Amino acid sequence: MTTSRFWARFLLPGGLWLLLLFAVPIGLTVAVSFGTTDTLGLPIYGWHPENYSRVFDPLFAPVLWRSVGYAAAATALCLLLGYPVAYTIARFGGRWKNVLIIAVVLPFFVNYLVRTYAWVTILSDDGLLNHTLKSIGIGEIRFLNTPTAVIGGLTYGYLAFMILPVFAALDRMNPALVEAGKDLYGTPARTFWHVTWPSTFQGVLAGCVLVFLPAVGDFVSAQLLGGPNTYMVGNLISQQFYEAQNWPFGSALTVVMMAFLMVWMLFYLRSAARAAREAEPA
Repeated sequence: MTTSRFWARFLLPGGLWLLLLFAVPIGLTVAVSFGTTDTLGLPIYGWHPENYSRVFDPLFAPVLWRSVGYAAAATALCLLLGYPVAYTIARFGGRWKNVLIIAVVLPFFVNYLVRTYAWVTILSDDGLLNHTLKSIGIGEIRFLNTPTAVIGGLTYGYLAFMILPVFAALDRMNPALVEAGKDLYGTPARTFWHVTWPSTFQGVLAGCVLVFLPAVGDFVSAQLLGGPNTYMVGNLISQQFYEAQNWPFGSALTVVMMAFLMVWMLFYLRSAARAAREAEPA
């Protein structure tokens, strides 16, 4: 028995697990998305493709675009905040690198829902932030139920997903490349844009994917930090399943969102594969 065949057998348990808990639920979701409901709201399998046409109805389309916009804004903020953190840890962390990475990751061991409730306490009208603003004479500012609060919650919730891949890319980069840029009389800015940024672009792209994909489908931040005018597609899907009892339409929304996310995932995989081929020695 060859080594590859020996180790291939270890793929069987994991493959069956994924088939049972991933592929089968997705198949059921697709099947329900073409169905309808009975008088009790229970799904009935059938062929009703109009469920998908409703997804792009003018009533629901703004929610889809809002979800993409919020996720894109959160991704941009995570990049602006996370890249300097990752750069500082990778270049100047020294023997404290691991400790600093643990400090970045440790808060995210707390449940996402609990952390979001903490932000509700801080940003509420009578919360800590408004109390501080009143004490210094600025006055009360409404933070909750605004797009800013939702985007801020998404940014906080997924910031570590940006820092970690960018740090890994920076940590792998040969420091001699930066020194070579300096030796060629490159300014710090030019050295960054022509040496550091291209060398870490795949890490940045991985971070953007890891932040954007879950942020699009997030519903906790919009539910707790926003209001009806800031609801995202995740809230709409949850509403269709639990309140409207319209499982077929909720399933159609889920399938469309998964297809949209799959396009981005395939784009990232192709970019990563192309970068790997280019990095191979001739």
